[in-house]
Amino acid sequence: MPINLKGRSYLTLKDFTPQEICYLLDLAADLKSKKRAGIRGDLLAGRNIVLLFEKTSTRTRCAFETACWDEGGNATFLSNSQMGKKESLEDTAKVLGRFYDGIEFRGFSQKTVEDLARFSGVPVWNGLTDLYHPTQALADVMTLRENTAKPLGECKLVFMGDARNNVANSLMIISAKLGMRYTAISPRELAPDAALVAQMREVAKETGAQIELTDSLSGLEGADAVYTDVWVSMGEEAKFAERIALLKDYQVNAAAMARTNNPRAIFLHCLPSFHDLETETGRMVKEKFGLDEMEVSDEVFRSAQSRVFDQAENRLHTIKAVMVATIGRQ
Repeated sequence: MPINLKGRSYLTLKDFTPQEICYLLDLAADLKSKKRAGIRGDLLAGRNIVLLFEKTSTRTRCAFETACWDEGGNATFLSNSQMGKKESLEDTAKVLGRFYDGIEFRGFSQKTVEDLARFSGVPVWNGLTDLYHPTQALADVMTLRENTAKPLGECKLVFMGDARNNVANSLMIISAKLGMRYTAISPRELAPDAALVAQMREVAKETGAQIELTDSLSGLEGADAVYTDVWVSMGEEAKFAERIALLKDYQVNAAAMARTNNPRAIFLHCLPSFHDLETETGRMVKEKFGLDEMEVSDEVFRSAQSRVFDQAENRLHTIKAVMVATIGRQ
């Protein structure tokens, strides 16, 4: 049966079937091939999108803008709207829905992106909230698929670190949907939300996925990809001391990669990463806590196993696929 996502919002991967997710991945691969060949598209010709940002961004903003322009559309970056200040979210959404064919939101509350979809009347795309990062997870699985000869259903993806953040949540969801083996390695204090784990284990009963939680690095055994994220997310800057104490033994370093016993295992990170002292945050952590590296060692970040920049590029292609599938001419 043909897949038709026209008019759909992309708020969380929980809303999509395995077949729909695979369709988006296949479409992203086709669009990537076209861009690599220098073919400019027109699948978003005549389409206008608006990007709403509460949080700072490099990859998300640039991917949405470039993806839109690549396919002939127009993008507005709006970081100083009246939403929630002098105008309600509902009123703002209704206005933007009259102007634009699609709305991207990157911010804090999942309820905000859901309300934008509820009131705007046009597709809304989640560029990141505190709960989910669904565009990132698509790019992550696209990168894994490009770097393994295995079917996704035979792949093991390990997330190590703060396993209850938005990236880890979306990785667990997409793994469950696609029948993958997902292992979260974290201290118990930072384990995934129990309700989400239970929900994804129900999904796994139908797809053959495995959802595993552990506080032991033995969970790295057999990994095809080892993934980590920053130890302190945006809005949590006061928690550096607490998180470093909890996560100092969960750094992805050469010893951790060796524990996979898989020489073809790749390293993934959604970026930005604190792997050296070339950032203000990195230097602050060095001064206060004496660390030169945090969630990943510089050695692993720059190693032949690292696919972080392929992964970053794939944000463009998967975001383009989401927009083309939901508002495109195709």
